[in-house]
Amino acid sequence: MALAAKLQLRQSQSLVMTPQLMQSIRLLQFTHAELEHFIDEEIERNPLLERAEPQDDAAGDQAQKLEAEPQAAPDGDWFENETAWSAEAISEKLDTSLENLFPDDPGTSERLGPDLTAQWKSASGSGGGSSSEGLDAGDMAASAITLRDHVGEQIALAFTDPVARLIAGELSDGLDETGYVRADLAEIAARLGIDSLAVGKVLAVCQTFEPAGLFARDLAECLSLQLAVRDRLDPAMKALVANLELLARRDFQTLKRLCGVDEEDLLDMLAEIRALDPRPGMAFSGGASDAIVADVEVRAANDGSWTVELNAETLPRVLVDHIYFAQVSPHAKNQAEKDFLAECLQNANWLTRSLDQRAKTILKVASEIVRQQDAFLVHGVRHLKPLNLRTVADAIGMHESTVSRVTANKYMLTPRGVFELRYFFTASIAASGGGEAHSSEAVRDRIKQMIDEEKPVDVLSDDAIVDMLRESGVDIARRTVAKYREGMNIPSSVQRRREKRALASAGR
Repeated sequence: MALAAKLQLRQSQSLVMTPQLMQSIRLLQFTHAELEHFIDEEIERNPLLERAEPQDDAAGDQAQKLEAEPQAAPDGDWFENETAWSAEAISEKLDTSLENLFPDDPGTSERLGPDLTAQWKSASGSGGGSSSEGLDAGDMAASAITLRDHVGEQIALAFTDPVARLIAGELSDGLDETGYVRADLAEIAARLGIDSLAVGKVLAVCQTFEPAGLFARDLAECLSLQLAVRDRLDPAMKALVANLELLARRDFQTLKRLCGVDEEDLLDMLAEIRALDPRPGMAFSGGASDAIVADVEVRAANDGSWTVELNAETLPRVLVDHIYFAQVSPHAKNQAEKDFLAECLQNANWLTRSLDQRAKTILKVASEIVRQQDAFLVHGVRHLKPLNLRTVADAIGMHESTVSRVTANKYMLTPRGVFELRYFFTASIAASGGGEAHSSEAVRDRIKQMIDEEKPVDVLSDDAIVDMLRESGVDIARRTVAKYREGMNIPSSVQRRREKRALASAGR
């Protein structure tokens, strides 16, 4: 048989992942902050995209109103003469005072000195004959002092040598929000071209700053610094701090042997440890924690059902400026400019459609979750049903991977609190009598309640918890109970019994 080359025409279907399709898939799993950042980048890159803020409409209406009424003259009292801009006049017109408009506190007399303090009081209208007579700087809201500012003030007072002050500044830059030094001392020494011993000496001085415990490199050193200030860092306490892992395991017998103390002394030492602050820098945390913004809101309807709505705050409003496109497209000088405008228009239309599809998909998935977990919303966590991604995907006609992307880092506001969408997907635990399966989250809540209600004389072992759960219709293994208990940071029955006995002895 002779071999010959020939052409054949064959028709087939294949799925091609275009860049826009891949970007649409990414949009599904973006959080609110990530989506806002992505849209900001697209608006900066694409001149045909713009945000439609609700306040813009109100501002436009106000501008039109002002243009329609140019004859309306302003209040003459404001523009009669320069004396109208006194502190009293502004306070009368704004129904407030300059202190409320500019609440910055320049500092107390100890920091400013008597001359600057007098100038500040004179400028703020606290002199004789003023309506603000009796105003005190303590009445003004001072801005919160950050950890960096607090440490910087002490560095300026503790070091006079410029090199030592530079080293202290580098160590200050290495502080985390808890007050621990996360910087590598050897790296600082190499970067500054100095000896590591000099860095160590500066660190020793910084560790004397207030509050005690700042500039520690680990928890043991943080506690040791605070105990040293209290003059309680004796050999027994040093041994206790050096063996914090035994304290975490509640191995009191070994601790008594290592510290060379009896049970009463050990209880006193533990009480002192509890009185210390393991995170001294948190008191100066100037930044506020980012609050969770719910993507979906669930409310009870009048007919007994549930109303599922998207949170308008998490839905960015993006518009395509077709008017601007129509204005600039005729003035394109060459094919490259025409292609650029066409690509911008195509990308802008794609983004608006993708955002709309993303919102519809989130709403569809959330509505199905609410339908599946209706008993949880009515009765609580004990009635949380076992649920997996495939069940929701089959119910709404989507792929399981799409549901997984939608539920990632999305939150739902319900009458029972704010929950991540992944919270409602729990494993199934079979019923002992062959009935309806139980949710792992509901079983975990039962285990926690059993342990919370146990008595000091009757501490429940994992086997006892298994027997009690099986009596209530939950078929569960002992290793599963141990896994759930450890996941909730609950110690074993032996450790709990030892701790309860120690607390009972301390109470007597």
